Amino acid sequence: MSKAYPSNLTRAQYEFLSDMIPESKSGGRPCEVDMWEVLNAIFYVLLDGVRWRSLPGDFPAWQTVYTYFRNWRRDGTWMKIHDNLRQWTRIEEERAPSASEAIIDSQSVKSAAMVSQSVGFDTGKKIKGRKRFMTVDTLGLVLRVLVTAANVPERSGGKQVLKCVKKMGNKVSRLTTIWADGGFDGTPFMIWVMDVCRWIVQVVLRPEQTKGFVLLKKRWVVERTFGWLMGCRRLVRDYELLPETSETFIYLAMIRIMVRRLA
Repeated sequence: MSKAYPSNLTRAQYEFLSDMIPESKSGGRPCEVDMWEVLNAIFYVLLDGVRWRSLPGDFPAWQTVYTYFRNWRRDGTWMKIHDNLRQWTRIEEERAPSASEAIIDSQSVKSAAMVSQSVGFDTGKKIKGRKRFMTVDTLGLVLRVLVTAANVPERSGGKQVLKCVKKMGNKVSRLTTIWADGGFDGTPFMIWVMDVCRWIVQVVLRPEQTKGFVLLKKRWVVERTFGWLMGCRRLVRDYELLPETSETFIYLAMIRIMVRRLA
């Protein structure tokens, strides 16, 4: 049993997640590792931002922990858990399982020195690294996120992430409206969203001649979600060799937030 790290799941939170954890494959050796400890180790990496090899010794071996993290990324387990928790969280908030409105935005973050794949320079924000295209519902819960090089234009990345949202099928059956900022403005983008996704884009612009912080309709929700992510040291900078791994850590951050609300 590991120490009581702040990132650990409580027993109730683990029991809530346990039914969604894949069972061990039949025919092999019985699973000897405690899955509660594996999850605690993964969340420790997420919140404290340590390298896999730097996991404290009271967790299972880092190779074992990383293997579960990687395999569940590849087979869609993390995505399945995330989507289930999002629907349950919406029901808990007395909302329909499918959102009718979504907000889209992007966040550019610096990448670590050893990261070379899908890295670019965002000339607007003067950041070399990656860009996170985020779609959230009106509660701030993530629908889909796409991590690209930071030099990918807003409308181009927006199309890619909205395609991912469209593929969710019945999980977004009520979705009709996408709220966005000026970066996603423009008739060609709006027509594309209407033709391909059958949704309407509503652009909320910052009032002219305003200075400092301004609370903008709907757009503040996705900014709050970005703030939630910054509570995880692993997400303050992009340390991942693969952009898909960066996406998985974002879903993991949301899984931790939602399970703490539900359990």
